[in-house]
Amino acid sequence: MSDLAGLRFASSRPLTLGVELELQLVSLRDYDLTRAATDLLASLPGDDSHGEVKLEITESMIEVNSKPRQDIAGIAADLEGLRALLVRHCGRNNIAVCGGGTHPFHRWPERRISPGERFAFLNERYGYLSKQFTVFGQHIHVGVRSGDEAIWLTHALNAHIPYFIALSASSPYMDATDTGFQSARLNAVSAFPLSGQAPDVADWAAFLDHMALLQSCGVAASIKDLYWDVRPKPEYGTVELRICDTPLSVARAVQLAALAQCLCRYLLRERPPVDPVLQTLVARHNKFQACRFGFEAELADPLRREPRCLATALEALLATLAGDAAALGCSGQLNALREITEARAGDAAWLRARAATGQHAFNELTRQAVERFAEPSIQGGGI
Repeated sequence: MSDLAGLRFASSRPLTLGVELELQLVSLRDYDLTRAATDLLASLPGDDSHGEVKLEITESMIEVNSKPRQDIAGIAADLEGLRALLVRHCGRNNIAVCGGGTHPFHRWPERRISPGERFAFLNERYGYLSKQFTVFGQHIHVGVRSGDEAIWLTHALNAHIPYFIALSASSPYMDATDTGFQSARLNAVSAFPLSGQAPDVADWAAFLDHMALLQSCGVAASIKDLYWDVRPKPEYGTVELRICDTPLSVARAVQLAALAQCLCRYLLRERPPVDPVLQTLVARHNKFQACRFGFEAELADPLRREPRCLATALEALLATLAGDAAALGCSGQLNALREITEARAGDAAWLRARAATGQHAFNELTRQAVERFAEPSIQGGGI
């Protein structure tokens, strides 16, 4: 029998938040990615008051994790503290740190896999995809009370994935080329066989049966082998939303976390109709539309059986969540997201507006992204 059969879902206080950010490490000489994660981590102080800094799959990445927090103010303080720590210590090591879902011009064969058993396993299993996985995302954890609630919320959130893609999109460039996408990062994620939408499992027991099947067939050794857009995280007692590009600023990362918390509060309270089978029929189409066109995407609504403009639907959702935002102290963050939705302009648009022509255009663009991340977040619409 699979050792997953008795896996316990650790109940959490509802709507507790946690945020992970994968960040780029770049050289101050040319703003290309640099192999610095292990040395940087060794030089960091042991203070974990705002969370932790960890290695990611290649040496050109670093991951920061907030502590579990009940409100958005705690998340904002953690991410700002971790940002300031990294900016300061990167400067001492003659490197820099920035956000963005992809680096605009790095060459993936030059990447080096980070030390560690898990990273070695991924490199062995996935080959060159492991180095191409030098892309950068934001993950948001939301606490729930039970495994059954986690499975229901996983399915309910899947219908809202395109909104998070459009709002976080910050990866229009790869290989020194404008891809035409708002989020090109997710094309790299989609190459992995266990990526995409969670299957139609009814409850926690059905999920464990599904995982036991995958494990017994040698498909997945554990839940962390699942690169689903949304997945349960039983050891934390959370549902993990994994679809966002890493934003260019901590402020935007906080806004996205606020949206996730408000949306989960609304979904768990109202329990709107959820049909995972119908949603699966349009999930890949809707994800592609959001990645390619961002706010201008045309989404397929399988319940209404009609297309919907992403920006129009998102504006309606943000209006619906106004009461939840007020109750959770997130009104400022959701107002900021409403403004960029109305303007149809997020981080991808910011990058394109600043992209210049010439031999060193993408070096300069990355330098500007470094400067943006280095700026402390402000109160009001930001944090």
